[in-house]
Amino acid sequence: MELHDFLGAIGVGFIVIMYVMLQLGRTDPNRPIFSILNAIGAALILISLYFDFNLSAALMEGVWFLVSLYGLWRALRPLRG
Repeated sequence: MELHDFLGAIGVGFIVIMYVMLQLGRTDPNRPIFSILNAIGAALILISLYFDFNLSAALMEGVWFLVSLYGLWRALRPLRG
């Protein structure tokens, strides 16, 4: 397994773990860690896709990354005031 494949697999793990924790009621999607791990997961998958490109997967992960950044911004916004 090459490094980019390993990083992509870690990214998938982050996203899947957060989704499972959400479904089990073990995490709150409004907590920053939820969006942080989703954004990191998507970024790691995008790194993997750079080396073995797939347009539909890249679009999905790009959107996932941007939505996660928005979620992080919303989660941190009340803390600034």
